Amino acid sequence: MTLRTWARDLALGARFAVTGGRSGLLRTLLTATGVGFGVALLLLAASFPNMLFQREVRESVRAVDGSEQVTSPRADSFLHLTRNTAYRDDVVSGLLLRPEGDAPPAPPGAAALPGLGEMLVSPALRDLLDSPEGALLKERLPYEVAGTIGQDGLIGPAELRYVAHVDFLDADNFDGRGTRYGWSVPEEPMNAFLILLVVVACVVLLLPVLVFIATAVRFGGEQRDRRLAALRLVGADTAMTRRIAAGESLAGALLGLLVGVGLFAVARQFAGAFTIWDVNAYPSDVVPMTALAVLALGAVPVASVVVTLFALRGVAIEPLGVVRTSLPRRRRLWWRLLILAAGLGLLVPVIGDIQVSETSIDTVGVAAGTTLALIGLTTLLPWLVESVVKRLRSGPVAWQLAVRRLQLSSGTAARAVSGIVVAATGAIALQMLFQAMETDFTRATGDDSSRAQILFGADAADAAAARGMIDRFERTDGVAGVIGVVESRVWRPGPPANGEEFAPSVSLRVGDCASLREFATLPSCTDGDVFVFLAHGAQGNPPDSFVTKTARPGATVALRDPQPHPSSPKPPAGTPMPQWRIPATAKVVDSRTDPTGMFQFGVLATPKAIDAARLDEPDAQVMVRLDPTVPDAAEYVWNTAAAIDPTAWVRTLKDTERDAAFSSVRTGILVGSTLTMLLVAASLLVTTLEQLRDRKRLLSSLVAFGTRRSTLAWSVLWQTAVPIAVGLALAVAGGLGLGVVLLKTGGQRVQDWWVFLPVTGIGLGLIAAVTLLSMPVLWRLMRADGLRTE
Repeated sequence: MTLRTWARDLALGARFAVTGGRSGLLRTLLTATGVGFGVALLLLAASFPNMLFQREVRESVRAVDGSEQVTSPRADSFLHLTRNTAYRDDVVSGLLLRPEGDAPPAPPGAAALPGLGEMLVSPALRDLLDSPEGALLKERLPYEVAGTIGQDGLIGPAELRYVAHVDFLDADNFDGRGTRYGWSVPEEPMNAFLILLVVVACVVLLLPVLVFIATAVRFGGEQRDRRLAALRLVGADTAMTRRIAAGESLAGALLGLLVGVGLFAVARQFAGAFTIWDVNAYPSDVVPMTALAVLALGAVPVASVVVTLFALRGVAIEPLGVVRTSLPRRRRLWWRLLILAAGLGLLVPVIGDIQVSETSIDTVGVAAGTTLALIGLTTLLPWLVESVVKRLRSGPVAWQLAVRRLQLSSGTAARAVSGIVVAATGAIALQMLFQAMETDFTRATGDDSSRAQILFGADAADAAAARGMIDRFERTDGVAGVIGVVESRVWRPGPPANGEEFAPSVSLRVGDCASLREFATLPSCTDGDVFVFLAHGAQGNPPDSFVTKTARPGATVALRDPQPHPSSPKPPAGTPMPQWRIPATAKVVDSRTDPTGMFQFGVLATPKAIDAARLDEPDAQVMVRLDPTVPDAAEYVWNTAAAIDPTAWVRTLKDTERDAAFSSVRTGILVGSTLTMLLVAASLLVTTLEQLRDRKRLLSSLVAFGTRRSTLAWSVLWQTAVPIAVGLALAVAGGLGLGVVLLKTGGQRVQDWWVFLPVTGIGLGLIAAVTLLSMPVLWRLMRADGLRTE
């Protein structure tokens, strides 16, 4: 057998694929469409590493350089402050700049620094500010838009970002002093559990694509067999007919490569227009890695030839027909179980071998084991479908038509849903991993968001200004309650004692009784009361002796630091040290966790107990409870905070917080899962349409003999539903089993055995969607002209 013979026969088959009449051309186009979807998704998957890399590059390029310590103003130096804000469900990142000389560098993505009081904005933020939806955000950013930020200064086209030139930054409220942008942060090695998650996700998300491509190249099997029988009649031997059949599949696959590349080229142009799980990219970022692209594009035509030859290995093509028209040979189970056992055999040695403190795993072993296990489950599906449908018996006419069709050709139906089985099995296993690992990568912040939702803190010129800040929040729309105190410190009078480096001090908080109760357990409270509250050393706080050395009932405390910092302004000479005597009636109470989850300590005083105007360098500390009935309550509060002080500390209280690396991996997997499920839906639809087209004459004959169209529609539904139901049952069993094995590799336990319910729900939804979308084609194929022949 020479290479020339193979080339000749493959070329002949390719010619039949494109010149075999309307029916043959339609089959080739269906194959190309199916392969094209798969190739496009493979190219997108191969582009994902470059997309993430380019986002990280731009994020590092725009970071203010911290490698050079600049301690004094220079011509090219500038003060900077990062100000991120939350707007509805989005994060708006901001950078405030104040140049200290006449030659400050331009931020990345801009030709020059904007003028004083002006800002540069990303195109997405500009569009939002110009729309009615951005009216509240516009109040929060009181700068004039002077231009847009280019691609070099944004991590993605949908990012909401601004860079503003301000004059209120100083040594007390800035993040640092910089001279240039761009510095690389050393990348931390990924946790072993996350590596396991990434490896399993890559297998789970890409294997359905390969399964679908292998299914697509087998479209039109029965009609192709009849055509091959005609070739045998004119003198071709069995081997030649199989090579010709492989050539037909090769033509569809090669055309599918062109379709896939075309779909990918079109899709990448719209990359910035779509955001999936908060991820989008510039078209220039969507570039496949060369090695992965070559592997994907090279594997598809080879797979088309191999799959076709493998499919025809048990078919005897004779001049007058094919053996497939008779009772098919019973499928064997042993080799399918062997593949599954081989996959589990590779995973079992890794059980208990992955530790959370490690940064590497047996990637090849886990990937190969997971792949073989999923392939083994997929190969079990045809055997299982055949075993189930042969036991199905009487029922309505639609049911009997569907069952008989499945009994005659269960392999075609099983191949149609094999992609769903792989995707569902992998999704169940992935979800089990997610749930088990989430506890390791999600920590409780200690915040109690049921008591307050937004925290604000700012320096004030005096106590009256601090009290005014609190009053402004109380008057803000959407605020249900405010926990507000004026905070300063009190010191033990006199010089430090022997062995002390400084005089001990504690905080003094002045506020109403309702606010003070958020910091300590108060037996009773009226205006004029004072409390000394102790933390009992909780959460790393100093022992109570640190408090009692300074503040105790009847003690006199200093309201200004006896040893001020050299850079602090000094009071005029002869100015007496302001002091305050804590009433002897002050109660000693226990601290309680505040809404941020911290145990505070020190002195609590109501307004009548002390003149707050005497306090030194007071701060305003505000915790806001939002009114859930006001839709934009949080936005009004953020706007109030920005109006009070653009440099103020504002944050949203959250009960839990996820690890950044885990969140990044989770987002990537969710993006891939979404694209994979879209492919599965498209593949099932294309496969169903191809099967309907192949049975066009049969459907027309049944209608001609009086079969109701609704009966045929229900039969199509049952022909899709039965294999999917069997496949989902297999996916649930296989997914739970694979998930347990993967969890044991890291010593994890199953958190929820009902994790498969959403996956099965999606599968059932696919049945309904595909059936509805195939109805118009089915109605058209059931016309009488389907009996016409030439």
